[in-house]
Amino acid sequence: MKWLFPKYTWKIEEASNKIYLTFDDGPIPEVTDFVLNTLENYNAKATFFCIGDNVSKNPDIYQRILSNGHSVGNHTFNHLKGWETENERYINNFLACENEMCKTKYFRPPYGRIKRSQAKIILRTHKIIMWDVLSGDFSKNIRPEVCLQKTIKYTSAGSIVLFHDSLKAFENMAYTLPRYIAHFKEKGYTFEALNSKDE
Repeated sequence: MKWLFPKYTWKIEEASNKIYLTFDDGPIPEVTDFVLNTLENYNAKATFFCIGDNVSKNPDIYQRILSNGHSVGNHTFNHLKGWETENERYINNFLACENEMCKTKYFRPPYGRIKRSQAKIILRTHKIIMWDVLSGDFSKNIRPEVCLQKTIKYTSAGSIVLFHDSLKAFENMAYTLPRYIAHFKEKGYTFEALNSKDE
């Protein structure tokens, strides 16, 4: 997929000892709080791709993300699937999310699915951030131990790793995240939020 969409960011190639954790679909009470507490315990930073409706419902958690030094990105207002959504509605939903958040320059399409025509408009103002490691934490067909093993296996320097701060993913994510961070911390890696220095 990477060679088909070279304008999207899949990995930070120049990051020799850094890993970029990302979390989709929050902020959600308890779940996002668990993520923030875990990141704080390990002195790790991350990027949260937020749904505008969840930001509107949970402004205190959103502010905690910012106060803790993490970066944020737009994930549409209602988690729309670009392939199935008319362009004007999709862009308006993207803009509605933008209005709920502090100014951000990152966007991740829900499900990783976006029409080229939609992406062309969004790329005028935002970087489209994809991933090279999908934890699979949202899947009910994967056990927490397997989620951890596979996420570790496919991670390398500069990886953009996708977890979810959602109720659906909570069991797998809560098991995997602290163990995953501890594993790579022991190997000398740091966990960073996406920022302009990496572009």
